Amino acid sequence: MKFNNVLIYLTFILWTLIGVAPIAQASDVLLAEIAAKNINPSGYLVSEKLDGVRAIWDGTHLKFRSGNCVPAPAWFTDALPKTPLDGELWIAHGQFEALSGIVRTLSPVNKDWQRVRFEVYELPNAPGTFRERYQQLRQIVTRAHFAQLHLVEQRVVGTNAELRAWLNIVVNDGGEGLMLHLASAPYQTGRSEALLKLKPVDDAEATVLGYRPGKGKFTGMLGSLEVITPAGLRFRIGTGLKNTDRLHPPAIGAQVTYSYRGLTKNGVPRFASFLRVRIDP
Repeated sequence: MKFNNVLIYLTFILWTLIGVAPIAQASDVLLAEIAAKNINPSGYLVSEKLDGVRAIWDGTHLKFRSGNCVPAPAWFTDALPKTPLDGELWIAHGQFEALSGIVRTLSPVNKDWQRVRFEVYELPNAPGTFRERYQQLRQIVTRAHFAQLHLVEQRVVGTNAELRAWLNIVVNDGGEGLMLHLASAPYQTGRSEALLKLKPVDDAEATVLGYRPGKGKFTGMLGSLEVITPAGLRFRIGTGLKNTDRLHPPAIGAQVTYSYRGLTKNGVPRFASFLRVRIDP
């Protein structure tokens, strides 16, 4: 059914006029700030940034950032240790859409979940520095003897030149970028400079407030998304959308991830481009 079907189009206009939803609150986890391009990486442990789905294991239940349970099969969760873990559900580079479909399926398919790995990088509420928690994580993952449970490798990088060289390798291999975690940091939650992300382009999240209809070749489809950031900044995202996104746009209230290249003097993201809907159900 086309987006310009009369009923759908009227719904589209109605959503635009009244469809304002509250911003969803992230779960109590550590979130990254953006690293300066010339950052000195000494003092940090550095890992690849995975294009996966954030998942928190509380020792009993596997949950999305939203707090809702991940519908994982019992054999997957039964094999996890009783220690709380924080990490990403992941398959491989460029497999985010496939991963999204697998982890959202309410009746999990075993053969699909055999492709999924739980890549862990933090011990929630554990004492000690991040360097010490990383060593504890290594022991926990080793003792678990579970093929789907992996430790995200953390490296010491001496100079910015070495950091940029590794970033180029990761991106050329299809990866997103790098994460820098302050080695001396205690466990903490919320957005913090103890955790930084370094990517060729920046990205962030915003909440969908409404829609603008398309023009020209996009007549009868979505033209752009009206979004709002957690800081209350409103702007539009009109690029990066596939035709399927324009025919079936993200729901009002959905959180979307977008890329951008710096900010204007008014703080508006430059060249904002749609990447994906954050999938936490």
